[in-house]
Amino acid sequence: MKQNYSLLFWLNTSRMQLGKAAIYCRITVNGKRAELSVKKFVDPDKWIKKAGMVKGSSEEARTINNQLDFIRTAVYKIYVEQTSLEKFITSDLLKNQLIGNTEKEKTFLEAFRYHNDQMKELVGTDVVKSTHTKFETVYKKCSDFLNIRFKKSDIYLKELDYKFITEFEHFLKTHGIAHNTAMKYIRNIKKVVNQTVLNGWLQQNPFAQFKCSTHEVRREILDQDELTALYNKDFKHQRLTEVRDIFLFCCFTGYAFIDVFKLHRNDVSKGIDGDSWIFTQRTKTNTVSNVPLLPQAEEIVLKYKNHPKCIQTGKLLPVNSNQKMNAYLKEIASICGIKKELTMHIARHTFATTVTLSNGVPIETVSKMLGHKKMVTTQIYAKVLEHKVSEDMQQLKRKFTLKKLQISGT
Repeated sequence: MKQNYSLLFWLNTSRMQLGKAAIYCRITVNGKRAELSVKKFVDPDKWIKKAGMVKGSSEEARTINNQLDFIRTAVYKIYVEQTSLEKFITSDLLKNQLIGNTEKEKTFLEAFRYHNDQMKELVGTDVVKSTHTKFETVYKKCSDFLNIRFKKSDIYLKELDYKFITEFEHFLKTHGIAHNTAMKYIRNIKKVVNQTVLNGWLQQNPFAQFKCSTHEVRREILDQDELTALYNKDFKHQRLTEVRDIFLFCCFTGYAFIDVFKLHRNDVSKGIDGDSWIFTQRTKTNTVSNVPLLPQAEEIVLKYKNHPKCIQTGKLLPVNSNQKMNAYLKEIASICGIKKELTMHIARHTFATTVTLSNGVPIETVSKMLGHKKMVTTQIYAKVLEHKVSEDMQQLKRKFTLKKLQISGT
């Protein structure tokens, strides 16, 4: 990336000393200036503005002009050295190098790495591994963007502007990233840059005005017929039976893969109603997600009570990796004649819709069991229940029909 560089000496007539004006040096890189005092004063009548030097051959003139030449040469040398190293150059960088301010100006990826390394140290306590992995993914995308768009390995924090984030959005979308995923990436970048502001590395977040909008996505769920077919199906292979049962368990409890994977036997105990409950916290949000076990879920727990893997590990169910589970679910869907692409997360959506909301469970109760922090998150599920809307309206029609009959009979 070409750097437009210039250096100018000028008189600051607002700073006078015994009738002489202070000489200043102005360094400009890509239109941005950095200024510093040369700590020399000269009679304004003896200053050659166009040449940026003192007129005449007096001792004073030679001394000042020699110092100006030294500064001019020194700054240009720094500029050439930084250019040869393919560094991103700023006027402040040249100024700081000249005056011996060796404090390194922070770069974008350096700040990102600082953030991610700190987060990595908290994995297992305040942070889940998957969250750290997501930030590492965004870091890689940013690195790719800088290399492709700017032909640079990094950029200084002070060079970040609103245009940077809009071009990054365009870069993501033209490289196969969907809109909602792109917005998630940008939210993570904004979090990192917010940290640089708090650390005093940047005065303000240049991306603060960027609004991360999301497009509504249709959430795939199993309807009652598909859920029943899956429940009643007999499989020839034990591995498929186990995966089906764990998937169904999530359908009847609302747990995501990572949450059911971490469940232990001692997470199940008697609730306030005397029935079996699971008492735990969601890994993703660290919120309480206590769920009373429906008969189908409790049946599955009892079924695997003496499973060798469960006995050995103390886990509630013999859960494999998410990758294996999803791979087997594709096979299960094919056997059961389900046209939808089954994944573990569909089970959670099915619990929220087909199992609970469709059967009249209040949305506040569903939100509590899902461990949602905000009701608006749960309300997303309510939007997909068109058949529930139809059922409710049919009931309303029957009520109005009854009232009409009563009115006509009076």
